[in-house]
Amino acid sequence: MPPMLVARLLRLLLYLALVLSLGTGYTAVPQTEQAGSLPELQISAGEWPPFLSEHLPHQGVVAHLIRDIFAAAGYKVSFSFLPWARAYHDSANGKYAASAVWMLAEERTKDFLYSEPVLSEQFVFFHLKQRRFDWQQLTDLRGLLLGGGLGYSYGPAFDQALEDKVFKMSRVGSTEQNFRRLAAGRIDVFAEEMSVGYYTLNHQLPQLAAEISHHPRPLLINQSFLLFPQNAAGSARLLQLFNQHLQQFKQSGRYQSYFDRLAEGGYQ
Repeated sequence: MPPMLVARLLRLLLYLALVLSLGTGYTAVPQTEQAGSLPELQISAGEWPPFLSEHLPHQGVVAHLIRDIFAAAGYKVSFSFLPWARAYHDSANGKYAASAVWMLAEERTKDFLYSEPVLSEQFVFFHLKQRRFDWQQLTDLRGLLLGGGLGYSYGPAFDQALEDKVFKMSRVGSTEQNFRRLAAGRIDVFAEEMSVGYYTLNHQLPQLAAEISHHPRPLLINQSFLLFPQNAAGSARLLQLFNQHLQQFKQSGRYQSYFDRLAEGGYQ
């Protein structure tokens, strides 16, 4: 073989050896890391405007808050809106990193880790403006027929008064149904979270909004939480990160700004 051809062959073999050596040491980088984007968390939620809704800007004030808290912790959040029972079931079984947002209930603690409080809700009694209505204690509701939601608890004292037949309660599946019943005189007053009630009146029943008001005394101040599945390996770490940054949002005043925006008509 001519010396020049041998030299070329040797250079080709050296080049191939170099390529193979680089190939064996190469580790593929996920596309998200190559692009410099954040790791993504899937969170389940139910429809509960104006706090949570697939159809609102930022998907509602609570979704906006949770998304920004996780962004500060280095995560991107996507919400999947489902019927509440399915959101609970699928999250408890690890399909989602968390579920938003839920009241404290003892039976849920076997399935989930609870975050620090994300939302404070104020339940009040809605009534027709033309009806004189006042109450200071639950016994003042004696003889009334109250409207309520399916499966709702309005606190231990209320539940006990209902069991003791201080008043009666008729439950239906939606806030809109209860307001229609209130306007028709089929119930006397209706217990609902104040922001949820006025959102429903203004957006779904504007023809009734001028006829209905609420009593200023709260029936219940309730807190809701982000739930992390007990059996998921990363839940404890995500809970710690979320709580840490939620606390920072509260201390800085940023947390309150989300709800100030809601009060000023945002998230419409």
